[in-house]
Amino acid sequence: MNKLPQITLAFWVMKICATTLGETAGDLLSMTLNVGYAMSSLILISLFLLSLFAQLKARSYKPALYWTVILATSTAGTTMSDFMDRTLGLGYATGSAILIGILIVTFAAWRMSEKSLSVDNIQGLRGELFYWMAILFSNTLGTALGDYLADDSGLGFAGGALLIGGLIAVVALARYYTRISAVALFWLAFVLTRPFGATLGDFLTKTHDQGGLDFGTVGSSAILAAVLLALVVFAMRSQNRNANAIAEPVSA
Repeated sequence: MNKLPQITLAFWVMKICATTLGETAGDLLSMTLNVGYAMSSLILISLFLLSLFAQLKARSYKPALYWTVILATSTAGTTMSDFMDRTLGLGYATGSAILIGILIVTFAAWRMSEKSLSVDNIQGLRGELFYWMAILFSNTLGTALGDYLADDSGLGFAGGALLIGGLIAVVALARYYTRISAVALFWLAFVLTRPFGATLGDFLTKTHDQGGLDFGTVGSSAILAAVLLALVVFAMRSQNRNANAIAEPVSA
């Protein structure tokens, strides 16, 4: 059975919510709790691997499990990017360039191995592993790009979020009004929603003097977690209703 969700507006709303939560939760662990980028990355990568193992063992799409893995890639991507850019001193531009290269290699290997970059129906274990590798590196790249826009570009948190939001809107229009590959547009949008979440997360957490709303990492994470949980519960109920409708016998 297919283990991936349908790519609808609800998917993208949940993706943005999960990536924004990944930004605030990653910063909560690494900075607010002072765990550090390296140790936070090790902890969050371990959680990602545990959730991924459960996802790989699943036989069908389970919204709670799927979005747990997405959230794990987002939080791990946040601290991994910060470790590369800040602890290792690579900087946002260099870190982004390295991650773009890694993502391109991942897509190339996936394409050569599976002859497809499907994002709505993956059956084999190898294809599923490539899918989640691409998601992890996409979210890590998106963090670096978001930090670059917020800190180095001069746009600030709100400006960066508006720019990325505009680019996402262009990709959405291209999906319906051009013949550009739907798979290519999906991955472009997937990468872009991560810096959108990163800049939006920074906008929520940073102080007023820094151009943010000053909700802090704890308050922002709590709000975003509640929203994401509500969306996941809604997805689970919708899935159950659809399953019950299919199972009901058709009246003569």
